[in-house]
Amino acid sequence: MGSVSPLIAIHQQLTKNNQQKIKDYQVLWLGTRTGPERKIVEKEGIEFKAIAAGKLRRYFDLRNIIDLAKIKIGFWQAFFIILKFKPDIILSAGSFVSVPVVWAGWVLRIPSIIHQQDVRPGLANRLMAPFAARITVALDVSLEDYSKNKTVLAGNPVRQSLVTSDQSLVMGSEKFEFKNNLPILLVMGGGTGALKINELIWESLDELTKFCNVLHLTGKNKNKNYPLLITHYSSQYKPFEFLTDKMADAYQAADLVVSRAGMSALTELAYLKKPAIVIPIPNSHQEDNAKYFAQKDACLYLDQRKTSSDQLVKIVRELLRDGNRRRELGENMHKIFIDYSGKHIIKEVLRYSA
Repeated sequence: MGSVSPLIAIHQQLTKNNQQKIKDYQVLWLGTRTGPERKIVEKEGIEFKAIAAGKLRRYFDLRNIIDLAKIKIGFWQAFFIILKFKPDIILSAGSFVSVPVVWAGWVLRIPSIIHQQDVRPGLANRLMAPFAARITVALDVSLEDYSKNKTVLAGNPVRQSLVTSDQSLVMGSEKFEFKNNLPILLVMGGGTGALKINELIWESLDELTKFCNVLHLTGKNKNKNYPLLITHYSSQYKPFEFLTDKMADAYQAADLVVSRAGMSALTELAYLKKPAIVIPIPNSHQEDNAKYFAQKDACLYLDQRKTSSDQLVKIVRELLRDGNRRRELGENMHKIFIDYSGKHIIKEVLRYSA
């Protein structure tokens, strides 16, 4: 899901400025048949076609053999789709489904732009970089990971729904039907939820609800085993599987956020200057993201393997009591990215679409 958000943001900008930007603008999205991105893409009115996709791992795994075959199938599927659609440009944000698409585009002499969000360059982008016409990166630290003559610092674009909701004046307690004026803690574990973060919150509810309201994005089917707990704390605890239509409202309502360290989520928090406690997935690229933000004093970084519910409660309480510290974290986070509009990426798109 992380690779979907910046591409949707670019599409929204191109659509918004269509008449001034690209004549006869058309877009086709290639993704996986079972991926969660399909609903989001089609909701934007974008035509979606599914191709086979395989994930290559940096370690020995028998699944690599099967996935190599999927990549070959995906290459030929992408080849014939591109041949028929005749795009001017291919745009990717680093997912493995993009690899055969960019390779097929290179064979057909269709230029590609790939966008690097995370601090640690992903294997998919490593595989695509030699075949890309341009590489845009979200962070200055990533400039040294790719060829200097075709890499551009671009920041990270945010979706239009966040931009249009930026001036919202409706109080979060009203939007989410909290019956008090306590501060609001937003908890989110990524597109599919995070069981460990969920457990930390559930274990902490007795204490958390003494001084704040909790908006909790649990992920699909992650809260069905806790009906009594949810009912008991219902006046101050609102769990949701997803908040697709209300995500901008949830961000706006939040006084503090507990989040994973996917770059799309961090970018949205940074744009809105939201103070965050970041708990990355252990042994993943998210740890690099969290460390980078923490070094910039732009978040509080907690190690999932060492954090207890008591520690989490203590940190949340201290931050909610300290408005100056929250503002400082939010401001520092906002400064991480040079741009949120996508204008630098759009400039590169237009270069190859003229």
